[in-house]
Amino acid sequence: FRVATDANKIEIKQAVEKLFGKKVVRVNTAQYAGKKKRERRADFGRKTHWKKAVVTLAEGEKIELA
Repeated sequence: FRVATDANKIEIKQAVEKLFGKKVVRVNTAQYAGKKKRERRADFGRKTHWKKAVVTLAEGEKIELA
């Protein structure tokens, strides 16, 4: 999941359990720096930083996204 950059693992776990009603076993997070983006001729901007959370569910649990 793509999450807010200030969200911690406990908040992510509670949100997933509340939204989907599934038991979360583990949450791993990674932060990614925004990439440089060229604007016009010589001006450089930057895309925003973002955070990814990988959620491991209890055995037998599955989230249906479709």
